[in-house]
Order: sequence, then C-alpha cells, then structure tokens
Amino acid sequence: MRDSVDDFLDQWAVLRTDLDLDAMGTVGRIMRLSRLIGAGLKDYFAEHGMETWEFDVLATLRRSNRPLTAKELAAGVMIGSAALTNRVDRLVAQGLVTREAVPGDRRSLHIALTEEGAARVDEVVEGHVSNQRKLLAGLGVEDGEQFNALLRTLLVSLGDVR
Repeated sequence: MRDSVDDFLDQWAVLRTDLDLDAMGTVGRIMRLSRLIGAGLKDYFAEHGMETWEFDVLATLRRSNRPLTAKELAAGVMIGSAALTNRVDRLVAQGLVTREAVPGDRRSLHIALTEEGAARVDEVVEGHVSNQRKLLAGLGVEDGEQFNALLRTLLVSLGDVR
C-alpha cells in the first residue's frame, strides 16, 4: 500500500539519487498525520461549539486541578505569552476562566476554571477521547502501543521532557 508521501519521495529519488530519503519520508508522514488529526479534532470540537485551542486551555486547567500562572499555562499548551493573553481574555469574556493576582506577586496572575468552564470540559472530554480512538483506529492495539512508545522516544530525544 502506498500513501501520498511515497509520491513525493519517488519524485525526489528521480532528481536526487544521492539523497537518503528515509528521514524525509518519516517527517513528511508525521506532518501529514498532524494535519489530518488536527482536522479531525477541529471537526469534533466544532460540533460542540468550541475551537481546539479553547479545549486545550480549559483541559490544561482542568487536569491540573488548580489555578495556574500564565507561565505554567503557556508551557502546558505550548504557546507564547502574547497568544495566551489573547486566549485567556476570550475565555474570561465567555465566563469560562477567571484571572486573579497571585498574593504577594503583583506581576503574576492565577488563571482558574470557573464552574462553567469545568463543566464545559467535562461535557466534551469523553467524546474527545472516543474521537481520538477513532482517529487512530487504523492501528491495532499492539501497533498503537509500539507507535506511542516510538513517538515518546522521539519526543524525548528532541528535548520534550518534564
């Protein structure tokens, strides 16, 4: 079976016989998977009146089970502080999060879920997990476990560690 990445690898192989294209194939497939999975997530959240980033911020706060500083939240959702400020502003306006000064530190803020924000996450998370399972259904259980372990190894090798 061939995928669309095979086509561009074939094209490069004709033009540049000197290149080892294995890494290009792997990275190309990861990039395409990211886009396809991202689209599947976006569609699911749209059905629930949310954007992917909204769920990401709300879920990070929910699973942390405590208010987070802007720095902690930005690290959890992997975005910069300017983008986070905009997103938090929008969620505050929707009544899903609050922003309060950290006692003893006038420069820091705690961002917390409101009851409505927690309920919103809880309302969609079960379906989100099912949707993710559906997106990965092309892998059997054993392949899925192996794939997950390989992805973890790659992420750690690139410095994505806690």
